[in-house]
Amino acid sequence: MAAPTLSEADISRLVRGRHDDPFSVLGAHRVGEKWVVRAHLYDAVRVSVRLIDDASASPVPMRRFHESGIFEAEIGNGASAPRYVLSVTGTHGQERQVEDPYRFGSLVSEKDLRAFASGRGIRMYEQFGAHSVTVDTARGTRFLVWAPAALRVSVIGDFNGWDGRYHPMRKLHDFGCWELFIPGIGPGALYRYEVVRQDGEAVAHSDPVAFRSEVPPMSASIVEELGGYSWGDSKWMEARSLTTAGQPMAIYEVHLGSWRRPADNPKRFHTYRELADLLPGYVKSMGFTHVELLPVAEHPYYGSWGYQVSGYFSATSRYGGPRDFMALVDALHREGIGVILDWVPAHFPTDAWALARFDGTGMYEHIDPRQGFHQDWQTYIFNFGRPEVVSFLAANALFWLDKFHIDGLRVDAVSSMVYLDYSRKAGEWVANKYGGRENLEAIELLRNVNTLVSERFPGAAVIAEESTAFAGVTRPAYVGGLGFHYKWNMGWMHDYLEFFRKDPIYRKHHTGLVTFALSYSWSERFIMVLSHDEVVHLKGSLLYKMPGDEWQKFANLRSLYGMMYGLPGKKLLFMGSELAPWTEWNHESQLEWNVLEYPLHAGVSKWVADLNRTYCEHAPLHALDESWEGFQWIDFTDVDQTTFSWLRFAPLEAAASSESGADAAEGPSEERRDAVVVIANLTPVPRYGYRIGVPRGGVYREILNSDAKEYGGSGLGNYGVVEAQAEPHHGKPFSIAVTMPPLSVLMFRAPSAPPRVRRKPAAAAKPKGAAAEGPAPPSAPAEKGATAKRGTKRRRV
Repeated sequence: MAAPTLSEADISRLVRGRHDDPFSVLGAHRVGEKWVVRAHLYDAVRVSVRLIDDASASPVPMRRFHESGIFEAEIGNGASAPRYVLSVTGTHGQERQVEDPYRFGSLVSEKDLRAFASGRGIRMYEQFGAHSVTVDTARGTRFLVWAPAALRVSVIGDFNGWDGRYHPMRKLHDFGCWELFIPGIGPGALYRYEVVRQDGEAVAHSDPVAFRSEVPPMSASIVEELGGYSWGDSKWMEARSLTTAGQPMAIYEVHLGSWRRPADNPKRFHTYRELADLLPGYVKSMGFTHVELLPVAEHPYYGSWGYQVSGYFSATSRYGGPRDFMALVDALHREGIGVILDWVPAHFPTDAWALARFDGTGMYEHIDPRQGFHQDWQTYIFNFGRPEVVSFLAANALFWLDKFHIDGLRVDAVSSMVYLDYSRKAGEWVANKYGGRENLEAIELLRNVNTLVSERFPGAAVIAEESTAFAGVTRPAYVGGLGFHYKWNMGWMHDYLEFFRKDPIYRKHHTGLVTFALSYSWSERFIMVLSHDEVVHLKGSLLYKMPGDEWQKFANLRSLYGMMYGLPGKKLLFMGSELAPWTEWNHESQLEWNVLEYPLHAGVSKWVADLNRTYCEHAPLHALDESWEGFQWIDFTDVDQTTFSWLRFAPLEAAASSESGADAAEGPSEERRDAVVVIANLTPVPRYGYRIGVPRGGVYREILNSDAKEYGGSGLGNYGVVEAQAEPHHGKPFSIAVTMPPLSVLMFRAPSAPPRVRRKPAAAAKPKGAAAEGPAPPSAPAEKGATAKRGTKRRRV
């Protein structure tokens, strides 16, 4: 051929890396009666074409007609496009066989693309990103990315010198997506997308749906397949029940990078595999039922603790690869520990190589800063009304449950999502279509995600970190709620920390901080939290917040934990809380494990472990967390002595609750239900012979005493038991006189209820004047709870 069959314009656009339709010029094309093969190879000196279906045919040399590496050859006149490979001699004389990416058609179905574009692409991670596939006889990687406003998108990597001219992608015009299958590229290959924006600027981005990333501060994506891990948690997965009412849930909140560090190199992180050998056993020994991991999705800034995500589908490479993270989850499940993952759909960082301005426009984010920029965190806010973004986020939530067997998601910063004016002044936000402040699109997204999780992953839970009084957070989406399974009770946390900071002499003036949370405890399904947010940013450790001398600080802290476990709601403690460190959490080092050498710190650790076991073993402390029927104040009015007492109840046994007639009309009776009495003395003054009303007689067993010597206390107590006396008090028919140690919480297990005495059926009326058959029977025993009925009513705040 004397001249190339390409136009000068096409050659120029290829050379400049500005061709928006490379498949129209590269690969095999019919030119007249002949098939012409064209290739653009950045490191080739000589290239020839070898036909796959005609082994006897000699390779056809290709003519290089541009110094950038554009080659062309005529290879026959068959009826259909030929199948071929390229024999390439590189600049250093090396020879290799290359499958031409441009001889393959599209590998993406229109159905999947339409689902993604309509907001229904909840498994889009199976199409988008980098996937190893075999096409025809070629093994390679299929790439798919969304960038609707881009002029050109190329795959760049160590396989093409990071030069965007050599692997431009096919644009799927109706959907704003770009696709390319590159043979010979497999797991472990580094890559990015080079995106040419409308202004002509070329920007390299990591893959939004990459399954693995380089270890920060490097940021290239890595081709990775997630299959092949052999899970051993089938029993756990079949039985998990995070959403089942009445189950205990004691959560240990963990930041993987600072929980423990290797003893021989404390500057190094433990790997996921090393943590799999350490974390499950410790969590189990402490009696926790679940761990909640601060975000593990890839994040460029370690100091963000994972809350500024750059790789939503990539477990951070700081601790290993995806299968290593699977091994950690698997190990926790094998020990009976559930795994909850922090998920951050509210905002993302402004790093130019990640999601930000991906195609030069506001693609994932709103372009208007009043809607798309978070002033507090200096991050971008997702455009929750864009269908493709809805697909991206909904699929990401399901991805972690699907591929990594995660049992629940804790959604960060829900308040910032549902309110358009969150942390904004007048004029700094845009109202919704009705003129209101609610972000209707974000609300719809959350409802959608929560519904999908419930439908597709039974037993898994979604938890809201929502710090306002937004109504219906844990009500089902189908009745107008947000559909979360649980909500962090941050109001309780703030009130109780404020109360416990106060000198005991002033606490009597602030008892409302203790009781107020009980006025709304059943408005949502709550988790009571003492989270990482309260021990950072110069707030001090929990121990540091407590007033008094050293002994009183520890006693106050034990009392805080005791009240938390005695009140209704699931539980969450941030790692290190069980050690009672003097200093606040520092993500740059491991926890202060050395403090366990000291008795007071070791005592708190044992106290937390015993609280967890007691909470899980005693049904009254968890079985009716979500109902007011599981809680009743005994007395919260003794403000001068700053004591509080209450009852926790378990449900009636099935046999008792199946009664009919007049018995059933009375409803559950506190005298017949399994119960635990909780008593708190929140001053440093011991109380002797302190009388507490109780529902029935018998021996009350002291199951926990925060002042026990083994916890670092003074050892004051009740010798394990107290016997109830038939002396009414606090509206109860019986009472116990207890010794209340200073700054303490006590728990007593109520004696088992005696068998219920049923009424005999009423005898038929006798005719007037009929002789009596014998002496009159004694009066039928009164129903349990019938005496002093007014006094047995539950007293609530």
